[in-house]
Amino acid sequence: MGEQIDLKIQKVTRALLAMQRHSWEQGVAAQAFLESGETELVVLMAVEAVLRQREDGRLGVVGPNHSVTDPAANGEPVLYAAQVTGDPALREAADRMLAYLLHHAPRTADGTLHHITTRPEVWIDSMCMAPPFLAAAGHPREAVRQIEGFRRCLWRAEVQLYAHQWDDNLGAYRRADPWGVGNGWAAAGIARVLGALPPEMADERARLAGYLREGIDGCLAHQREDGLYHDVVDDPSTFVETNLAQMLAYAIYRSVRGGWLDRQYLARADRMRQAAHRKVDARGLVQGVCGAPHFDRPGTAPEGQAFFLLMEAAYRSLGSA
Repeated sequence: MGEQIDLKIQKVTRALLAMQRHSWEQGVAAQAFLESGETELVVLMAVEAVLRQREDGRLGVVGPNHSVTDPAANGEPVLYAAQVTGDPALREAADRMLAYLLHHAPRTADGTLHHITTRPEVWIDSMCMAPPFLAAAGHPREAVRQIEGFRRCLWRAEVQLYAHQWDDNLGAYRRADPWGVGNGWAAAGIARVLGALPPEMADERARLAGYLREGIDGCLAHQREDGLYHDVVDDPSTFVETNLAQMLAYAIYRSVRGGWLDRQYLARADRMRQAAHRKVDARGLVQGVCGAPHFDRPGTAPEGQAFFLLMEAAYRSLGSA
């Protein structure tokens, strides 16, 4: 069984490397390799993200791109590559990405980062793009502040799920739907920030762990019999989607190991992991994820490949604890 899983991981990795990638896709792929211990791949992907760094500091930008937070998904891999290689150019690139987030990126009046440069909108995707890098780069309090801001804009307490998009000009949701992958971004982002908080931030850790539990519980209330979820979590008329299950399993495995979630969640995570494994085809493509490039139907996507690898890395890490 172990050899079969190893072969499946190799196929998923190969398929991921064959895919075209935008800034956040490059970043989440590099993060998957970082957590899987594939350090040479992390360095190679970091170098590529720096090659495509904009003058304003945004990493991994391919073609016309209005993303504010998506490029920051590359930040932690670039920071890691700088540390292991000692290359000052990589360190400078990470510092420029950090400076963009801290000083230049557009944001709301209360300081919450916009997701795009063209409209004053806050998206739940940002929860996994910017805060983990901020925390890893030595700004854990700003990471927590951003999570609090995203939550203020997007948490729908009445359904215990995150909306997808907030329009700050209108003071209303641009898309109120609790998009499945968006709720997965939130869980994964909070779990990664929790792992980077220093001991003196115990109060903040407890508060974020509460947010994580609420979000996971909100999703679990809508889990299907097959272990998966619908694309809009609380709308059974939307298509069945694979990636949220992987993202939640990743967040659960990582958070149980960190002590932020009770072990009772492991059975649900295992069920989601098994469902995701059934979706990997003979070529190593994770089928049925919210599919690139338009994310409006089931298909394949770099982030779906990456979260399979992140899930497996977190699962193995839990077993070795």
